[in-house]
Amino acid sequence: MGAHLLSFLDKILDFDVGEIVDRLCFLVRRFVDEAKVNGVVLGMSGGVDSTTTAYLCVKALGKDRVKVLFMPESETFNPEDFEDVKNAANNLGLDVVKTDISNVYRAFLETIPFSDPKNFKVNGNLKSRIRMATLYYFANKFGLLVTGSSNKTELLTGYYTKWGDGASDMLPLGSLYKTQVKKLASYLNIPKKIIDKTPTAGLWIGQTDEDELGVKYEVLDQILYGLVDLKLNPKLVAEKLKISFEVVKKVKGMVETSMHKRCMPPILEIF
Repeated sequence: MGAHLLSFLDKILDFDVGEIVDRLCFLVRRFVDEAKVNGVVLGMSGGVDSTTTAYLCVKALGKDRVKVLFMPESETFNPEDFEDVKNAANNLGLDVVKTDISNVYRAFLETIPFSDPKNFKVNGNLKSRIRMATLYYFANKFGLLVTGSSNKTELLTGYYTKWGDGASDMLPLGSLYKTQVKKLASYLNIPKKIIDKTPTAGLWIGQTDEDELGVKYEVLDQILYGLVDLKLNPKLVAEKLKISFEVVKKVKGMVETSMHKRCMPPILEIF
């Protein structure tokens, strides 16, 4: 990475990680206690975000108040991801509930008119929403809150499925950029293999986050930091980072067009 990018990255990563972990654990514990529920349930995919979320929840609540699900689907099932989930859960003293969504997914495609098995994006969103419904079933049955694992980078760019992985009762990582999450993961001793894994939502074969977003996370976080945290105009962000203005403009467009994902549905007042 060029030296011109280091100033923003240094600022993003300039925080006391131990203090942040303690603060997040306090907030998770308070939120769960105030809701008067038995604990939390979350989906683990084998990626750094969901693994970090699981580690934080166990640290905050204890293993007896945390339930984790692994929800594969046959088209995209990666046995290595399942091994990573089991190893991470074993480190935390958790049992993994494996819930295969393949039959439900196929039933949806057979039931919905005009369904198209080749429409990877639409079908990927469907898988995400089936996983959300599964998590809420467990939450209802066992008196739990659904804990999401989206980070600030994903939330700002809209890189998640509305009412899918974007649906949860709380987001412990929601104020942390992807690069900041990785710093937390290292502090929490999450296996390096998981931290260094190529980020993917696993919604179709060969899909990766950075290919879809069109920019590497380390660069994306700095663009977002300039646009959102520092409130700089896109041209100035491009100049400071010495990158293409078109890239910055594209990221700004992601933030603007995904605004509806970060808001409750508007009530169209008629009186």
